[in-house]
Amino acid sequence: MIYGIDYLRNKLKAKRHRVMTRYAYYDMKHLAQDFDISTPPKLRYWMNCLGWCAKAVDSLADRLDFREFMDDNFNMNEIYQMNNPDVLFRSAILGALISSCDFIYISYDEEHYPRLQVIDGSRATGIMDPITGMLTEGYAILDVDEHGQPSIEAYFVPGQTHYYYKESNGVQVIENSAPYPLLVPIINRPDATRPFGHSHISRACMSIVDSAMRTVKRSEIAAEFYSVPQKYVLGTDQDAEPIDKWSAAMSAVLEITKDDSGEKPVVGQFAQQAMTPHLDQLKMFAALFAGETGLTLEDLGFASGNPASSDAIKAAHENLRLKARAAQKSFASGFLNAGYLAACVRDNQPYRRSQIYMTTAKWNPIFEPDASSMSGIGDAALKLQQAFPEYFDETKLKDLMGV
Repeated sequence: MIYGIDYLRNKLKAKRHRVMTRYAYYDMKHLAQDFDISTPPKLRYWMNCLGWCAKAVDSLADRLDFREFMDDNFNMNEIYQMNNPDVLFRSAILGALISSCDFIYISYDEEHYPRLQVIDGSRATGIMDPITGMLTEGYAILDVDEHGQPSIEAYFVPGQTHYYYKESNGVQVIENSAPYPLLVPIINRPDATRPFGHSHISRACMSIVDSAMRTVKRSEIAAEFYSVPQKYVLGTDQDAEPIDKWSAAMSAVLEITKDDSGEKPVVGQFAQQAMTPHLDQLKMFAALFAGETGLTLEDLGFASGNPASSDAIKAAHENLRLKARAAQKSFASGFLNAGYLAACVRDNQPYRRSQIYMTTAKWNPIFEPDASSMSGIGDAALKLQQAFPEYFDETKLKDLMGV
């Protein structure tokens, strides 16, 4: 069934707001809703920034380091090496963690060599083939004008890419030999209900960050009263000259004389506000956020004791390691699909998807081993090698140690 470009345009419009909301949290440009209970009117629309969502995404993305394809019978490594892989992989992984799905757009130059470009989830969509994880149709916004409206659009079907130009109202059709559209999704945590995956910035993360931002805002307001506690003077003469409040608050010595009857005013100070409740509440939200994202309180800026060893860091980040391992599997499938279609374009041959079943993606270790870890791995490798000769080779040791 062919849905057409109009259907895909409407589908992208329906999903774009969710993606842009995640990017607003990642870029720290989202304003949390204020309850308008204790906030002065002048500070109603003022809100601090909190970079926890960016920290959660970056902590996971920085540990996903794609290395190469093994058993690369179509020489896909060369294609990626010719397309700036350091930026390409990083950009695709980071965008997929934020928006749940990024796309790799494949075109070719004058020499018919494939070019790969990452398009974020707010500018592309498609119809998913649930078996292969590739699209049966695709749509992408390749360029926008000064008002943010699409100026160049692309509609992808097997064997063809249709380019729509707003200025000339023209359509250009480019033929290719790929059996699938040249738009490949890179998906984070897909499942049967949501084939385009889940964002690492979940609804729980956004709710916790909003609560934490309100806590920081209340603490800023309370800090003003904490710095200059409110004072009062009782029993002043009604005919006396009013006291300049700012001068009285800042003065080192304040003189208040007796009246004609010999009475003197009573000077007092209201109880000073404490900052501890705000700090405790912020730490509570930090603990909730850390549990949601696999981080620790130290990752969010709350120091706790002496520096941890490499093994202690790994143990504290076990949930993060599991998330990274799952992300590697889903991202590897997307990179493999993109390399497969790029090989079809390069060789001008409609290869079958089953021909790359032996090709696997290799990643660098999630946690770089320190000297003690490398020593332990070496001892274990020596014992296994004695029990099972020729089991360990250069590739398996590189998977364990990254060197």
